[in-house]
Amino acid sequence: MTTTSSKGNRGYSGRFKKGTHWRERKPWWSKKWLYREYVVKSRSAQEIATEGHVTANTICFWLRKHNIASRSMAESRKIKYWGLRGPDNPMRGRCDAKSPHWKGGVTAERQDFYASQKWKRACRDIWCRDNATCQLCGSPQASKKSTFHIHHIVSFSNKALRVRRSNLVLLCVACHRFVHSRKNVNHEFMAKK
Repeated sequence: MTTTSSKGNRGYSGRFKKGTHWRERKPWWSKKWLYREYVVKSRSAQEIATEGHVTANTICFWLRKHNIASRSMAESRKIKYWGLRGPDNPMRGRCDAKSPHWKGGVTAERQDFYASQKWKRACRDIWCRDNATCQLCGSPQASKKSTFHIHHIVSFSNKALRVRRSNLVLLCVACHRFVHSRKNVNHEFMAKK
């Protein structure tokens, strides 16, 4: 049966025939193929996607569509290639200056400071002194998930005042952002220059 559409194309009925598609068929559209690649061969969604020139999200979409259970993080780590082990590993024994990632043996000063016991004691003291409450807006720590920061009134660059209790104040994240923003025209909780 030939019909003429409104555009005048002969033979076009306006519907696809069963089993046909306007795009070229992709292998991951087949449940058997995807099951074999992902489950049997233990390939990752990213590997399959790279080979097919699509995103990993596309493969994950088809895994869900075919009801193929995706792997947990623990399962993924078990089958992941982690490189050579033991004496075959070219990085074995390459530490300190022998490592290509060596940065001279100096960690960032700020990192060392924030990991120190002196800073941890100061934090505990400030939390107790400020009663786990933001000193700008007055909101208390509502739950374990609410985030607070300890703010340096005089800049961190002043080493003598880094852990001085009078230089530290507890602020919620929003207030801490405000204090460091241009909106803080009165320079609240900032040292006068």
